[in-house]
Amino acid sequence: MFIAMFNGWYFFWLILAAGATVGLYFLLRNRSVFTQKAVLFGLLAFGFSLHFLKVYIPPYSVDEARMLRDSWLVNICAANIGLFPFMFWSKNQKVKDYMFYIGMLSGLIALFYPQEPIAKTNQLGEQLDIVRFYYHHWMVMAVPLLMVLLGHHKISYKRVFCAPTGLLLLMLFIMLNQIFQSELGFVPLRDRGDFFGIGYKNTSYIWGPGENDAIGDFFSLFTPEFFKTVPVGEFAGQMKYWPWFWIVVPVYILVTPLSFVLAMIFDHKALKADLKALVKRLPHKKHAHTAH
Repeated sequence: MFIAMFNGWYFFWLILAAGATVGLYFLLRNRSVFTQKAVLFGLLAFGFSLHFLKVYIPPYSVDEARMLRDSWLVNICAANIGLFPFMFWSKNQKVKDYMFYIGMLSGLIALFYPQEPIAKTNQLGEQLDIVRFYYHHWMVMAVPLLMVLLGHHKISYKRVFCAPTGLLLLMLFIMLNQIFQSELGFVPLRDRGDFFGIGYKNTSYIWGPGENDAIGDFFSLFTPEFFKTVPVGEFAGQMKYWPWFWIVVPVYILVTPLSFVLAMIFDHKALKADLKALVKRLPHKKHAHTAH
């Protein structure tokens, strides 16, 4: 098995992911609510366990430093894998909307652009980790989608800002994880000499775009210049991305419309009805007629 963009294995995993999602829907749609929720939660719980069990397979089992680093929830999908089993039981509609929007977006992006498997220099020796990668990113997409399709949650376009807001809160959570990793010795501490460096553990763009990073550079186009400059001190005026703050505006600008598109798949009738009601409430000009 060798993964490359648009080769046979690339399409194999896409087809398998789509087939598994459709198959699960038809398998569960006539089952009891208890069975549906048990299966969906089981998928999330298995993914949660698998995140930590991966330490027993290469490349983690043969690289202790990487095993310790990557067992933390230090990227968007890993954090979702850790949090989704708990969010699944939440009664908060905004939390469920977040699961749907960010689960769909992050899962689909990873499946259509499987950067991690492609970047592996030893795909043949790390096939179990490739399978893990696809299961995890299929899971964060499929479970929220099935949760909506099976009627356990109703999407509302009015809550679309839950997606960028929730994502930014998640990135703060990731940032806290990374700070703890550094303080506890799992990754090297920053020092005066690397003030302008973002370090090698810059998952989810917490510290800024990476070098020669087209995606990060695209995000930065929407970042106010103020958040790219050192404001005070001996380095004042020099270019440096503010940790986390630099990504706030790009997230709202880019994630909100994408989430709205997803919302329209399930909630377009509500938007149409609201627009009609709005038009009816608008004041209408009365035309005076002159009698002849």
